[in-house]
Amino acid sequence: MRNIIILALLLASQLAFSQKFFSKTGKITFTSEAPMEKIEATNSSASTVIDLSSGNMEWAVLIQGFQFEKSLMKEHFNENYMESTKYPKATFKGKIENPGGIMLTKDGTYPVVVTGQLEIHGVSKPVSAQGNIVVKKGAIASANSKLTIALADYNIEIPKLVGENISKTVDIAIQADYQLLNVAP
Repeated sequence: MRNIIILALLLASQLAFSQKFFSKTGKITFTSEAPMEKIEATNSSASTVIDLSSGNMEWAVLIQGFQFEKSLMKEHFNENYMESTKYPKATFKGKIENPGGIMLTKDGTYPVVVTGQLEIHGVSKPVSAQGNIVVKKGAIASANSKLTIALADYNIEIPKLVGENISKTVDIAIQADYQLLNVAP
């Protein structure tokens, strides 16, 4: 009986140390739907980490990694709007509001609210978004969320000449498949 208790304590302590999950293939898609044109771009190489024990979540994405339907859109996006040589990445640093509600011992989809700081174009603003975290086989398998931001909040200027082609707000969808981050003690 004593050995079973010791084994249970060892397994529980292992779970406590193994609550960091990561992905280097997070997918971020943004969509601008304006009266004259729909613009969509995707980046599938975002890095993200979730520390379930603290609720901390971070994302980072290189701006030049966004892929567009037309190469000219990508060029204008990087040079004229995002100034990606000056501001090469966007980041999010925040917290899951109730990380204790995500149970690694029970497979399922857990709704979450994440709040934190989103930095784009050198400007950091507080954001809050609803999302889902999926648990499978004792680990975070994936996460997803959607939010809408105003370009003006991040000092991204839209010239009047193309004002009908680019929306003043952009819808952002994020999704990542996670792996356990093995951290040596």
